[in-house]
Amino acid sequence: MRTHRCGTAGIRRPLPFAAALVVLAAAYPATGEDTAPRVREGREMAFTLSSPAFEHEGRIPRRHTCEGEDVSPRLDWSDPPEGTAAFALVVEDPDAPDPAAPKMTWSHWVLYDIPAEMRSLAEGAGNGAPPPGARDGLNDWRRPGWGGPCPPIGRHRYFFRLYALDTTLGDLGRPTRGEILRRIEPHVLGVAELMGTYRKGDP
Repeated sequence: MRTHRCGTAGIRRPLPFAAALVVLAAAYPATGEDTAPRVREGREMAFTLSSPAFEHEGRIPRRHTCEGEDVSPRLDWSDPPEGTAAFALVVEDPDAPDPAAPKMTWSHWVLYDIPAEMRSLAEGAGNGAPPPGARDGLNDWRRPGWGGPCPPIGRHRYFFRLYALDTTLGDLGRPTRGEILRRIEPHVLGVAELMGTYRKGDP
C-alpha cells in the first residue's frame, strides 16, 4: 500500500486510496513566482480531501471538463485542524501548456472564505454563485468560478488544494491564484490535496 510521511516524527501511515493526506509542508510547489504556502511547523494532522467523481491520481471524468458539461466535481473533506476559521480552495494545473515542457501553472478555480463548518462542495458549486459565505476569485480565464480541464496536448495533472486558515480574508474583490496564495501565507493551519489527471479524448 502506498504510504505518505506524516508529521515531524517520521511515522509512515497508509495513504487512503481516494484521498491525499497532506502534512507539514506543501509537497508540490507551483511553477512561477508564487509557491504553495507551507503549513506551520510542529502540527500533525489527517486533513483529507476526496471526490466521488474520481480517485486520487485517477482520471477526471469528461463531464467535469471543457469536452463535457464542464461542471465542477463534488468535493468532500474531513478532520480540519483545530482552530480553522475558514477554507480556501485553489485548483491548478502545473503542466501547462505541455507536460513534456511545462512553462506555467494554470489556475482553474479560486474560492475563499469557505465557512469553517462546511465539509463539502456539491457538484456544480463552481458554476454560478459561490456557496453562502464563500467568495470567488478569478481563474486564469479571468472568470470567477470553475473552468474545467482543457489541455491542448498530453495528460495534465490537476491539483485540488484546500487550505485550512486561522482567519477569514474578507472581501478581496476578485483575487487571482497568486494573490490568494500570498494572502493566506501566514494563516495556513493545514492543507488537504487531491490530484486528478485528464487528456483530451478521455471518457
